[in-house]
This record gives sequence, C-alpha cells and structure tokens, in this order.
Amino acid sequence: MAVRPIVTSENPVLRKKAIKVVSFDASFQTLVDDMIDTVKDAPGVGLAAPQVGVSQRVIVVNLPDEPEEYGENAGKVFVVANPKIIKTSKQTVLGTEGCLSIPGYLGEVERFVTVVVTGQDRYGKDFRMRADDWFARIFQHEIDHLDGILYIDRTDKVWKAKDEENVTEA
Repeated sequence: MAVRPIVTSENPVLRKKAIKVVSFDASFQTLVDDMIDTVKDAPGVGLAAPQVGVSQRVIVVNLPDEPEEYGENAGKVFVVANPKIIKTSKQTVLGTEGCLSIPGYLGEVERFVTVVVTGQDRYGKDFRMRADDWFARIFQHEIDHLDGILYIDRTDKVWKAKDEENVTEA
C-alpha cells in the first residue's frame, strides 16, 4: 500500500472516459489499497482512479467518522468499480465543492439530492446503494471524474479557497 501522487487538472487522463474494470486481480487490489491510502492522506472524501493517473472506472468514498451525520456509514470506505447512477431524485441542491485535482479552489455545483448507485465492490460482487445529501454529492463528483468531467465544468462560480477555511475536498 502506498500514497500515490494526485494528478492535477492539466493532466489529460482527467479528461478521458475511463475504461471498465474487467479484472479484480492483485494489481487491481493494489490500486484500490493505494487509492484508499491516498484519499486518507490527502485528506479527502472521495477519489477516482484517473486522479492517480489510472484510466479505470473505480472510485473510493471515504466518509468521516461522524455518526450523527452518516449513521451506520460513518467512518466507512466504499470502493465501487464500474459505478453507474441508475436513479436520481427530481430535487437538486446547490453546494460547494472542491477537488483534490484542483487544489486551492472551490465552486458551487448543482447536484441531485438523492442517487442510487450500482457497480461492483473491490472483489467484483454487485453493489447497490442509495446515497442522500452530501453523500450523494460525493458519488456524483467522483463518477463525473470517470467520464472526464471536472466540477469546474458544472459551475459558473469558482473561487480561491481562503487559507483559513477547513475544506475537505472530494
């Protein structure tokens, strides 16, 4: 397990559609372990494989250990290969996002309040989860990365984060 360098917005891998995960072999497991180490070290709440220079459709979501906010999911790390959003709420909400690949900047992005995500876990077992509110925002942000979309593509308002702001970035 290792912390990998996070690529920034100039890297073309972030603008390509990532390829489907077809093998859940040892090299894939190493990638997943490294992604978990990297997102925790950043610190961040989400990371997509393209952000560490690997064009594969896999994300990790690292939820803070805050039971009052995340209930039974607090402190958990979710690994989803080949994630798809199969259902969304009609309701959307505007919220502030940052990105580990665009350090030092924030933007307002409109996202669905609720999403249902399917895919496979790190071992290839089918995965399905409903996510609400900020948890849903993280999934949408990370899945966008797999399609070559950055949050700055979804907003008209981006600003430099103040040094004193304590912002956890996706």
